[in-house]
Amino acid sequence: MTSLARRLDVHRSSFARLFIYLFGLLYLFHFPQFVSAATARIECNSLPSKILAHPVNYCVVLPPSYAEDKTRKFPILYFFHGLGDNEQMFIHGGAFNLVQDLWERGQIGEFLIVTPNADATFYINSRDGKLRYEDFLAQEFLPGIEARYRVAPGRENRGVAGVSMGGYGALHLAFRHPQLFSAVSAHSPAIIDKLPAFTAPAPAGAVRSRVLGATFGSPPDPVFWDRNSPLTLARTTNLSGLKIYFDCGDQDDFGFESGTAALDKLLASRHIPHEAHIYPGRHDWQYFAEHLPASLEFHSRLFHR
Repeated sequence: MTSLARRLDVHRSSFARLFIYLFGLLYLFHFPQFVSAATARIECNSLPSKILAHPVNYCVVLPPSYAEDKTRKFPILYFFHGLGDNEQMFIHGGAFNLVQDLWERGQIGEFLIVTPNADATFYINSRDGKLRYEDFLAQEFLPGIEARYRVAPGRENRGVAGVSMGGYGALHLAFRHPQLFSAVSAHSPAIIDKLPAFTAPAPAGAVRSRVLGATFGSPPDPVFWDRNSPLTLARTTNLSGLKIYFDCGDQDDFGFESGTAALDKLLASRHIPHEAHIYPGRHDWQYFAEHLPASLEFHSRLFHR
């Protein structure tokens, strides 16, 4: 598509405001570990990890036919939550009901949707090497989940998606390991095209220190930040065969539409096919819920073509 930059009135926000808001996205209600529906259902469990040295919680949305046809194997979509959320993101806010409606209306084919808990890792290995979340995903989580559930083999049956921090993580993982996924999608991905300068370590109690320190260093290491950015990976990685979709609101509270436009422009300059959109909206659940069907339909078309 044509460059999104010409259609944007870029709204940049301070780096501190970004993480103050995202760190505050905590939910006030306790949800059960098992949610049943007439046909589809959600199961929540944990997977042991030697790499992280502790089990990792996850939830999986099982499609209507999963319990009925014990021989059928299904495609799988790994869906990454945003900062302040957890593995139960499809239980919060009605996303599970939205997915059921799409299945009932026949708008998407059947596939599993799996969300791991990632805390504030951004789904990458930390700068100090102590928290290897990306290694956990690639080496333990994907193989472990696909051994537990009836998943169709091959990258053509595997996709990854996410929102906000999870959108960053989905793009990062797919661009770093394109051999693992046939498609990637992201809503309001937490992409910043230029990291603000930090001249001193953050105070121990500061939001930036709590949220970023364990992953990116305190102060954040700009070299490490750039090396892991989806923008950096998109400049050099061979992405042929990977289907790509992403969108963002034109009034994103943290200016993520700027990073979205930069990624669109970069992929277009490399003639890499992709679908990118800037829609009216902010960085909130209303925007995510409105556009979630688009990414689910995007993956469904590829899984069931």
